[in-house]
Amino acid sequence: MTKFSDLLEDMRRRQEAILNGGGADKLAQRRAKGLLTARDRLDTLFDEATFQEMGAHVRHSARHFGMESKNLPADGVVVGTGYVNGRMVSAFAQDFTVLGGSLGKMHAKKIVTMMEEAAKFGSPVVAFKDSAGARIQEGVDALSGYGCVFYQNVLLSGVVPQIAVVCGPCAGGASYSPALMDFVIMTRSNAYMFITGPEVIKAVTGRAVTMQEVGGADMHAAVSGNVHFLAEDDADAIRIVKKLLSFLPQNNSEDPPHRPSADIALAEDDGVRTLIPDDPQLPMDVRRVIEHIVDPGEFLEVHRSFAENIIVGFGRVEGIVVGIVANEPTVRAGALDMDASDKAARFIRFCNCFNIPLVTLVDVPGFLPGVEQERGGIIRHGAKMLFAYASCTTPKVTVILRKAYGGSYLAMCAREMGADFVFAWPTAEIAVMGAEGAVTVLYAKELKAAADPKAKAKEFAAAYRAEFASPYQAAAHGYITDVIDPALTRSTVALALRKALSKRDIRPPKKHGNIPL
Repeated sequence: MTKFSDLLEDMRRRQEAILNGGGADKLAQRRAKGLLTARDRLDTLFDEATFQEMGAHVRHSARHFGMESKNLPADGVVVGTGYVNGRMVSAFAQDFTVLGGSLGKMHAKKIVTMMEEAAKFGSPVVAFKDSAGARIQEGVDALSGYGCVFYQNVLLSGVVPQIAVVCGPCAGGASYSPALMDFVIMTRSNAYMFITGPEVIKAVTGRAVTMQEVGGADMHAAVSGNVHFLAEDDADAIRIVKKLLSFLPQNNSEDPPHRPSADIALAEDDGVRTLIPDDPQLPMDVRRVIEHIVDPGEFLEVHRSFAENIIVGFGRVEGIVVGIVANEPTVRAGALDMDASDKAARFIRFCNCFNIPLVTLVDVPGFLPGVEQERGGIIRHGAKMLFAYASCTTPKVTVILRKAYGGSYLAMCAREMGADFVFAWPTAEIAVMGAEGAVTVLYAKELKAAADPKAKAKEFAAAYRAEFASPYQAAAHGYITDVIDPALTRSTVALALRKALSKRDIRPPKKHGNIPL
């Protein structure tokens, strides 16, 4: 009969082997390079002593080709739950020291089981991606594993927040799981993500490219738009995860973690007035406006390097969590293009999934003109914003700062697109087109006959702004809730948000709408 002490010693020996992953030497090599191991990443993410591992003893099937003698501790992925700042989170971290963190059937089963549990518990999912890809030795079983993970990503979409941290290789089919998640954080070094790498591209097309050009973090953050946050290293990535989670609810049945102030500060903020240029043709840095609206230090910009003509991010206004969408006039005059439309629509739909109120700041001259935009489908892309705002049932507060022309006025959450409150600064201009363009259309004959066409055009433009583009004109027709002093923007938005938190918006029953993808 086996003694209890022997059984206990056997358990400890097995646990130690699991904790050593691919071996002490491989773990030491990673740490020497400044990289965290899979377990280090989870330990850094979770509050101390709160992590509970799931499936540590799961093993691959020896029937797979060439796998009979392979010992794969935890099957190359560490899975479990813990607390992040006191709130439960489900997570997994692929272990590159164990067969390159490659995904096989049991590796995938562990991930899927954790995701199923996350759905039941209603906890966010954090995934550390560091894998050489599909486990070749397992053949179609590895492909089946990926399919099961992708399917679960879709089932969890809109149920619990999903955050991917790409901190190592993420190639081929593996890259689709981050793409199916809500946010992707990627480290600048040691990480890359692509469907086909430089060697395949060269073999098929003859074009020589570098890894950074097709799969680097900077490229994905600024060009492809696949990455929402750039991190300097693992520790920075985990810091971003924690900051992001601080704005998000646990699941779609809960409200965001609001921390409402006992009393709303109603004082004027004269600093906002100083941000507005006297010349309406000069751009205004909307990030500085955002700083005056949100609580100090409470803004996390999303997709900062991509489609910089529009800004999206999370913040708090008098303690209320909000999603912010704002035109950025210092880039492309704040015009909406294909990428900006995609960026905004995706963010708006996330906020709607998770009950996050939206604050929209408008200073938009229109959709970006150009042959490339038209041939690229700007109509379809712009329609995504219209669809996203119109289908969003969370509280929506819009502030028109300056320009709001044509279809872009509607695309930036006008009253007609379901905004609950629409406020305008006295500097706002709301019209089918800008005054200068309108004058050339409406007064072409008069300008042609004028002794000084430029002076006459300027006179007509001023008259057009005053009579047809004034915010008071829009307010007179009920399209504007109120015209406000810019110094009162924060307090006005805060009051509106507080009143709208009890909003209920019942829509016609249907399976789902058909967004123009």
